[in-house]
Amino acid sequence: MSTQHHAGTPQGGGACSEGIDDSPMPNKGALFLDAEALYRELLRGVRSLCTPQTRLVGITSGGAWLAERLQKDLQLPGDAGAISSAMHRDDFSKRGLSSGGQTVLPFDVNAAEIILLDDVLYTGRTIRAVINELFDYGRPASVRLAVLVDRGGRELPVQADLAVARVTLPAAQSLALARDGAGEFSFHVEGH
Repeated sequence: MSTQHHAGTPQGGGACSEGIDDSPMPNKGALFLDAEALYRELLRGVRSLCTPQTRLVGITSGGAWLAERLQKDLQLPGDAGAISSAMHRDDFSKRGLSSGGQTVLPFDVNAAEIILLDDVLYTGRTIRAVINELFDYGRPASVRLAVLVDRGGRELPVQADLAVARVTLPAAQSLALARDGAGEFSFHVEGH
């Protein structure tokens, strides 16, 4: 596993500080990524992207947790939206509605400047499905993607406007954001 930490600067927004950690994978699914520190960088980056027309939309479930907390920490009016990729997935016939969550957009999507939030960007297939779902609700003025971690492995031409960290993992492993009872974030590696 290797990681590169980019200090929350939106893509093309200037120099990023980088640190590479090539230490062995920790046991029991723990990953040496401080999710709370990454969240603070995400908060700074999203703050710089916000306009009066900005609406936050998180992809269920990790992205929805991020959007909910950002909405509060940025003191934005109203509630953040949550969006599910289930109905537009290209593997719907295999997975059905198993990806969980329902789409709830408590604002008018038309002409909104959407910041789409996710915990981990991987193949790009979930993002494609979510954008299709979003356009079922209206035509936003723009859609930007902000993620805590970009793990590479893209299968579609999807790129984050803001990726706080970049991580390389074997394809057999997945990276999952967890949230404890106090709302604190952590990352876990699943698989081997």
